[in-house]
Amino acid sequence: MQAFRNDIARFAKLDAQVLGVSTDTLDTHLNFARELGLSFPLLVDDGSLRQAYGIGRITYLVDRSGVIRYVQKGMPENDRLIDELGAL
Repeated sequence: MQAFRNDIARFAKLDAQVLGVSTDTLDTHLNFARELGLSFPLLVDDGSLRQAYGIGRITYLVDRSGVIRYVQKGMPENDRLIDELGAL
């Protein structure tokens, strides 16, 4: 999450929205965001996103039409994500 936080301006220049998602509670998200100084939203999943997209650290690049264009399991390298976004 800190890597996304540190590169948030680079994502914004490409008109990309960064979101974090987990099944943690809203209070947990708020505390986590405060502790790490996150400026992007953390969404509370009721389990439906997990069921649809899988469990674990997974990064998806989704275009404006809702089509998944890139999937990265594990911790992504932001430079790679920036390159992929530039190609969309």
